[in-house]
Amino acid sequence: MAGDRRAAVLVLTCAYDPTADIVLRILAERQVRVVRADPGADLHQGAVLTARYTAAGRRGTLATSSRTLDLDRLRAVWYRRPSGWAAPAGMDGQDAEFARAQAQWGVGGVLAALPGAHYVNHPWRIRAAEHKPAQLDAALAAGFAVPDTIVTTDPEQARAFCAEQPDGAVYKPLWNSPCTDEDGRPVQAWVAEVAPKEITDAVAACPHLFQTRLAKDHDVRLTAVGRELFAVRIDSPDLDWRRRQHLLTHTPIDVPTSVRRSVARYLEHFRLVYGAFDFAVDASGRWWFLECNSNGQWAFFPPPTTDAIATAIADQLQKGPAA
Repeated sequence: MAGDRRAAVLVLTCAYDPTADIVLRILAERQVRVVRADPGADLHQGAVLTARYTAAGRRGTLATSSRTLDLDRLRAVWYRRPSGWAAPAGMDGQDAEFARAQAQWGVGGVLAALPGAHYVNHPWRIRAAEHKPAQLDAALAAGFAVPDTIVTTDPEQARAFCAEQPDGAVYKPLWNSPCTDEDGRPVQAWVAEVAPKEITDAVAACPHLFQTRLAKDHDVRLTAVGRELFAVRIDSPDLDWRRRQHLLTHTPIDVPTSVRRSVARYLEHFRLVYGAFDFAVDASGRWWFLECNSNGQWAFFPPPTTDAIATAIADQLQKGPAA
């Protein structure tokens, strides 16, 4: 199928995704057939998905207002950032929840089981790799240096852990759960320093992650696309560099051989094609694993790095299952 020019690339993302547009332009220049869809939204705007399972095998189609896609003749699927599953407009209550769940398990199930397609990344692999405790286990097994960490619902354990850290401790959310302030405005939970005396019994309400505060010299974002690695040094005045990205400086850097080996092991563990790794690098040059986003952003880098990553992703999608 990789050599079949008729086999299409299916890109699953939301209507406004300038990052996806960069890769789609490259594929268009190469005359690769691409179908872009946002299944959570398109199903309520005229799109129709059908899959038939018989003794002769499975056949599936995805029909939009402009084209019909043979789901059994796909070279690759890029699972970018599709909208969440939703019910049709005007439906509410239990009916809406039922319709939403059926879309997730029905449409989502069909699109996650396309025979022969090369997924970048497979949605189930993305979900499995999103849990921070699983990331820490995989990072240790892969040979990364990992900061001392505790995940607990015990306030006393949390206080004791933070008191033991010679350079202090930080709190990190286990998931970027949506939060709003009193006026309904979105609130982001950033990585923040925490002292033992600041930890209250509210820790018992849900699991909390605390980690030793690293005496870092700088951060690194390493973007892996298959075997290609793109590392950028990030210098920021903030503990969490995401907080004020307009104050960052980016510098492409080489990746140590030991880190390359660990990245390969980590991706293999979760069966990922793509991963956006975050590291803290100390004064001795040691790279400390912080996390890996299996569907992380990358288009905020300077153009040469952004273009190189986009080209690597386009290469994966164009090659298909032989990638």
